[in-house]
Amino acid sequence: MEPDEEFVKVVFELPVDDDGWPPVASEGLWAAQVTADTVRLANTPWFALNVASGDVFRVRRSDDGQLYAAERLEWSGHCTIRIIPLPEGPLAGSRQRVLDAFAPLGVDGEGVEQFGMVALDVPPEADLPTVKRLLVEGTRDGWWEYEESCVGDAWEAAEC
Repeated sequence: MEPDEEFVKVVFELPVDDDGWPPVASEGLWAAQVTADTVRLANTPWFALNVASGDVFRVRRSDDGQLYAAERLEWSGHCTIRIIPLPEGPLAGSRQRVLDAFAPLGVDGEGVEQFGMVALDVPPEADLPTVKRLLVEGTRDGWWEYEESCVGDAWEAAEC
């Protein structure tokens, strides 16, 4: 993001399933204002599905001025992967150790203590087969469980 960009909070309304997932009905993400009714997301979502950092969204403004995501106009090519480190596993539930495992692969992310999870931002230039291999091996070895929240064809085609 450019230093002179104006950042705004955009709310994504989330359908909660019968099991109570996700545990929130909405998620606010920071975004750079592109035009009056479009934004480019500046962070990685924890709960919103099919959403990734850098995506461009059309937004609508509520009567009280809050911006709500209306539709994705452009996918950034970034993938969003959610990980829950297992407390009984080798990482002892550490969100930081998950982030540390992916950092050498050029993958960034953020942990949320309240829900014991990490949201990874996998940029399009990352070595996707290696990232996928680490996800699969970590699951096999009891480090974590993961979910592919927003992926594209290159991710799907990457063999690990």
